[in-house]
Amino acid sequence: MKKIKYSDSGVNYDILDPVKKLAQKSSKKTSGNLISNGYSEISDSRGESAFVWKQGNVLMASVIEGLGTKNLVADAMEELTKKSYYEIIGHDTIAAIVNDLLTVGATPLVVHAYWAVGNNNWYKNSRRIKKLVLGWKKGCDLAEATWGGGETPALKNIIEQKAIDLGGSAVGIIKEKKNLISDKKIKPNDRIILIKSNGINVNGISLTRVIAQKLSKGFATKMKNKKMFGDGILSKSNIYAKLIKNLQKENIDLHYLANITGHGLRKIMRGKPELTYVLEKIFPPQEVFNFIQKQANLSDYDMYETYNMGQDFTIFVPEKEVEKTLKIITKNKFKAINAGFVKRGKKQVLIKQKNIIYEGKSLDLR
Repeated sequence: MKKIKYSDSGVNYDILDPVKKLAQKSSKKTSGNLISNGYSEISDSRGESAFVWKQGNVLMASVIEGLGTKNLVADAMEELTKKSYYEIIGHDTIAAIVNDLLTVGATPLVVHAYWAVGNNNWYKNSRRIKKLVLGWKKGCDLAEATWGGGETPALKNIIEQKAIDLGGSAVGIIKEKKNLISDKKIKPNDRIILIKSNGINVNGISLTRVIAQKLSKGFATKMKNKKMFGDGILSKSNIYAKLIKNLQKENIDLHYLANITGHGLRKIMRGKPELTYVLEKIFPPQEVFNFIQKQANLSDYDMYETYNMGQDFTIFVPEKEVEKTLKIITKNKFKAINAGFVKRGKKQVLIKQKNIIYEGKSLDLR
């Protein structure tokens, strides 16, 4: 069977990551504009999931994120089942935005929406739009953030006539400087705690759509657990805002946070330091990942560099904080494991159970 790579779906990090680095290099030169307005950037946040600046006695953070193509799966499944999945879609867009903002230690304050359509007729489906609005609102409530408004352009000839591009931005606050998370805090012997994902989240969806096109029943194809492939993809992502706030309230010494989205478990080594990240144990992947792997004929190496594979948000803490951290995570109704540790050595991620090594050069985002 021919291997179906993520790049076959139009997503190629080898092309995209250098563009991000080029943009970072150019954007850094604009930091003087912030200074001229009486503020200053936190340079350590460049290359992280969110940008941080100093504003008076507090730090502010901002981020922009998108849903990707998960809504196209929702559209296909609505045709099959006659049900609307857009409450999940709204929720997941908020999760993608907010979870990235949290990685610098920020508390979400305001979220703005970007809903671009190919044609305003998209909004005529009242059930769908009501579900989208409800999911977005509920997601904001889970993040304890205000929905501040947004933009709804109609972009004919840019976006397909029956499609919508969902994304948004968020602003957060770091009231106490001790809560700022940057890679300067990562130390050898730190423990790596993995929180179990609820499924595929929002990355790697384009590949699932390529797979569905090759299946005679498409997204209606049943997986081993008897669920339809499309239902397996449309699981609701976790939102971790309250958890991070509770960890901060309990004065947990958070050394680093990583949101496992694009780039899979390579994201654990997003920080700049030359350190080795060893995962001794991991959560087993949900059935949807097993199905994708089989249908695309991908290796474990391919899968774990693209998908979360059952691992979601990652928390780095000193060993003495592990027990207390795990108790707080459990109290917040998430599952987590004391998965591994940081050690001196060249920059890489070692996943022992899978005999996988990801070299630092495979995640060149800075």
